Amino acid sequence: MIKIKKATQKDIQGLSKLLLALLENKNSQLYQDNVSKFGIPEDYVNNAFARETMLKAAATGKTTFYLALDGNEIAGFAQVTLQDGCIAELDRIIVFPQYARQGVGTQLLHEAIADHKQKGAKTLIVNAGKEEAHARRFYEKNVFKQINEKLIDTPWGKKLTLVTYQLHINQ
Repeated sequence: MIKIKKATQKDIQGLSKLLLALLENKNSQLYQDNVSKFGIPEDYVNNAFARETMLKAAATGKTTFYLALDGNEIAGFAQVTLQDGCIAELDRIIVFPQYARQGVGTQLLHEAIADHKQKGAKTLIVNAGKEEAHARRFYEKNVFKQINEKLIDTPWGKKLTLVTYQLHINQ
């Protein structure tokens, strides 16, 4: 049975260690779906999931990490950042391949929505790559509405078409 909880500092350290270890396997589905597909350099990924980076984000008080746990094993996580008093951004939601298609992502999303409703957020936004059909179907299934599509320059020097979705959570 999957349980969702807000991550503590200790949890975030463990999550960082797990992510970095899993992403070392360049042939893994996790690496292919989240790194290779977008041409993201290794140093960028390692920095994004470094313990210090993740702890610093959480320390701002604006970013919350949610863990999906199967006993003591991490099944996936979500990261949400409160942009201002009204808007929260779902920075990422990752479900590890062995837990795919079991409702883990939906549980993480619902917990993040409930928590940010309590925090007074009115809207949850998320960006997905235009080519990320699975992610886009997930957001559309969860009644997010597409509000924008734009070509951006990524921090690693590539162009990427992002689709922005929003969900009104507190009206």
